[in-house]
Amino acid sequence: MSDDSLPAPAPARTAAVIPAAGRGVRLGPGAPKALRTLGGTPMLIHAVLALAASRAVSLVVVVAPPDGAAEVRSLLDTHALPDRTDFVVVPGGETRQESVKLGLDALPPGYDIVLVHDAARPLVPVDTVDAVIEAVRDGAPAVVPALPLTDTVKEVEPAEVPGAPEPVVATPERARLRAVQTPQGFDRATLVRAHETVTDDVTDDAGMVERLGLTVVAVPGHEEAFKVTRPLDLVLAEAVLARRRLNDGF
Repeated sequence: MSDDSLPAPAPARTAAVIPAAGRGVRLGPGAPKALRTLGGTPMLIHAVLALAASRAVSLVVVVAPPDGAAEVRSLLDTHALPDRTDFVVVPGGETRQESVKLGLDALPPGYDIVLVHDAARPLVPVDTVDAVIEAVRDGAPAVVPALPLTDTVKEVEPAEVPGAPEPVVATPERARLRAVQTPQGFDRATLVRAHETVTDDVTDDAGMVERLGLTVVAVPGHEEAFKVTRPLDLVLAEAVLARRRLNDGF
């Protein structure tokens, strides 16, 4: 039998982990940030649906607040989620890093690509999700969607008193800077090793892979994949969602 007649290898299976255990203090008091509603639907559900919209994603693991796993499970059950995607809810930890690790621990064998996505980025387009997965399939150990910066960025000496003037110490070259979004995509073994090895507090999972000395690559992000952190972000997200519903006719 010649090599030409051999069947093509099946594409690597992809799972997504959504840490949603945070309280979201910058949005003010009330429900955890991921459970705040957007267009009448919790942001978490929007985020889950955004990842499940990719045909490559066959499992979504939601990492719930430690005391809220049952509530989140009930929430998922009350919304129409795609039948072709499996959904699992696990309780999270005290930090985002710990929650992602708990989500990773819940993944069954057979998933070689892992996405980690912020529940607070509810409107990421499926094309961005697919671009991240494709780059991992092409051999990158870690992939981030990212956007060029529109503002000039200054490095400062942080003030000891909040709100006090801060001396500028440098102006980085803006053309070399990117604002990083999620989902971030990883070769599963690489991400597991990063979580087992890196104990420093880092702001994203790709930063942990960088600490291993591996190359992280960036693919184009999308302006609608912004993070809903402040009340003004919620206003913008409502406007984006309203425009989508108008355009899609639902």
